[in-house]
Amino acid sequence: MSTVAFFPEGAFGPTNNCVGIGDVLRRRGHRVVFIVEESFAGSLEEKGFEERLMRLAPPPAEPELPGQFWKDFIRDTAPVFRTPTIEQLAGFIAPTFEALADGAMYVHERLTEIVDELEPDAIVEDNVVAFPALPASGRPWVRIMSCNPLELKDPALPPPFSGYPTDDRSEWPAYWDEYRRAHADLHERFSEFCRESGAPPLPELDFIHESPWLNLSIYPAEVDYAREQPPAGSWHNLEASVRSTDAPWELPEPLASADGPLVYLSLGSLGSADVELMRKLVAALADTRFRVIVSKGPQHDQFELADNMTGDEFLPQTSVLPQVDAVITHGGNNTVTECLWFGRPMVVLPLFWDQYDNAQRMHETGFGIRLDTYGHEPEELIAAIERLLADELLGARMAKLSERLQRAPGTVRAADLIEQVARATRR
Repeated sequence: MSTVAFFPEGAFGPTNNCVGIGDVLRRRGHRVVFIVEESFAGSLEEKGFEERLMRLAPPPAEPELPGQFWKDFIRDTAPVFRTPTIEQLAGFIAPTFEALADGAMYVHERLTEIVDELEPDAIVEDNVVAFPALPASGRPWVRIMSCNPLELKDPALPPPFSGYPTDDRSEWPAYWDEYRRAHADLHERFSEFCRESGAPPLPELDFIHESPWLNLSIYPAEVDYAREQPPAGSWHNLEASVRSTDAPWELPEPLASADGPLVYLSLGSLGSADVELMRKLVAALADTRFRVIVSKGPQHDQFELADNMTGDEFLPQTSVLPQVDAVITHGGNNTVTECLWFGRPMVVLPLFWDQYDNAQRMHETGFGIRLDTYGHEPEELIAAIERLLADELLGARMAKLSERLQRAPGTVRAADLIEQVARATRR
C-alpha cells in the first residue's frame, strides 16, 4: 500500500477532479490524503478521505464556506469580465496569479510540515502556480493540468486565456506582448522565491514547473490542439477525468412528467455568483419549451426560478448530465470534459481564465456554440440551444465520442500512472 497525497487548488473544479482519481486509488487499497484549505474541512472526510488542513492567507474574522476566498475574489473583480480578454490580463489574470503566488508563499512552511509528517510515496497537485515545498521535498510529485491545454504553451497555438481562434494569428502578437508586460515583475519575484525555497526557477512565461516524474492533461483527442512542439514524454493525456462519487439525482415533479427538452444551466460555483447574469439567463429561459435544471450557486437566495425550472445551490453534476439534452455552461474544463464524456452539446458563456479558450475550442470543433456572455440577446441563446438539439450529425458525433471515452476512464489511467510513480519510491 502506498500513501498518496492530493493537493488541489482551493476550488471545486480541481478538488472534484482529484476526488475522482483518489477514489480509484483508495478502492485499490492505497492510503489517500487530501491537503486542503481549512474552508474545505470535513468535505473530503465525508467522501472517505483523510484530510490535512492548511491556509493560503491569514484566517478571517468569520468562518468561511468552502472556496470562500475565491468566491469573494471573483465577486470583487467581476466587472473586469465584461472587458476583452487582452484587457483582462492586467485587470484579472495578473492579480489572480499574484493572489495565488502569495498563497504559495504564505503556506510554504505549513505545506513542508505536512509533507514531512505524511512521508507520501507520491504527491499529486492540481494547481496553476508552483508550490515550491513540493519539488523542494525531494519526493516524487505529479502535476495535473486540469485547465485548457493552452496552459502548456506552443508557438502554433493561441495564447492562453485569450479565447482567440487557432486559424487567425492576427491578434496573437499584441496579446503576447501584453501578457509579458502584465506578468514580468511577479514572475521574477515568484521565481526568486522558488529558488530560495529549494525549488528550480520558473520557466519563462510560466508560474509552475513541469514535474520530472509525471504530468497529466485532461482534454479529449477530438478537441485537443495540433502542436508544433509535442509535450515531453512525462506528459500523458487522460482525455477526461470524471468522478463516480456524486450522489444520485432524480428530476422532481412536475417537471419529470412534463414535455420538452431538458437543459442544464451551470456557470460553476464562481460564475453563478454573478446574480445579475443568472437573473438574465433565468428570464431568457422562462417562457420556452425547455425544462431547465439550474445549479444556483452560492447566491442561490438572491434570485427565483421560473415555473419550468428546478434547481438548488449545489447539484451532483455527474448525476445530472446523463439525464439532459443540452448544457449551458461557463466553459470550465471539468464541465466541458464531463459534457463530452456524457455526449452532451454545449452553449458556452465564458467568464474568465481558460473558459474563453474552452468556449472557442468547442465552437471551432463543432461540439458547442460560443456566445457573448454579457452581450447576447435572449433570442440568440434560445436559437443556439435549438440548433444544437436539431443537429442529428452532432448528436451522432457526440455519442461516438462519449462511448470511446467511457471505454477507457481517465481516472483509472491516472491511478495506474500514479501507482507507477509511487512504486518507484518504495523500491
